[in-house]
Amino acid sequence: MRSVSILSESIDVRLNTGPDICDITSELDRLISKSDIGNGSLCATMVGSTGSITTIEFEPGVVEDLKRAINRLAPPDLEYEHEKAWHDGNGHSHVQAALLGPSVVLPVRNRRLKLGTWQQVVAINHDNRPRSRTVEVTITGTAW
Repeated sequence: MRSVSILSESIDVRLNTGPDICDITSELDRLISKSDIGNGSLCATMVGSTGSITTIEFEPGVVEDLKRAINRLAPPDLEYEHEKAWHDGNGHSHVQAALLGPSVVLPVRNRRLKLGTWQQVVAINHDNRPRSRTVEVTITGTAW
C-alpha cells in the first residue's frame, strides 16, 4: 500500500490592471516535480477577492476573447453597490472574480498535470490596478 503525501506551497504572480491573464501551468508543474507525488490532485487557490483561476487555451485570441467576455459579464462602467460604500472603483472586479471562482482542482497523473493538449491553467487579476497575487497550491496523492 502506497502512502499518501501532501505538498503545500505558494507561488507569487504579478499581474497588470484587470482583466489580466497569466499562464501559471509551468509553475504548477514545477511544484509537482518538486514533490514525490505521482498520482493525485492539485488544488490551486487565488488569495484575494478580486482574482480568479481557471483553465483556457493560452493563446492571444482566446485570452482576448476571455477578457472581453469577463467585461461583458460585469462591465466596469456599471454602478455597483460596493462603490457606494468604498469608492474604490473596483465593484466590477469583485463580481467578475466571484463569477469565475478562486480555485481549480486538477488531476495529477504520472507526475504531471492531466490537461488537454491546448489547456493551460491561468491566474486572472480583475482589479482596477496592478496586483501581486499569491496562489496557494496543495498537491495530495500517492508517492511516485
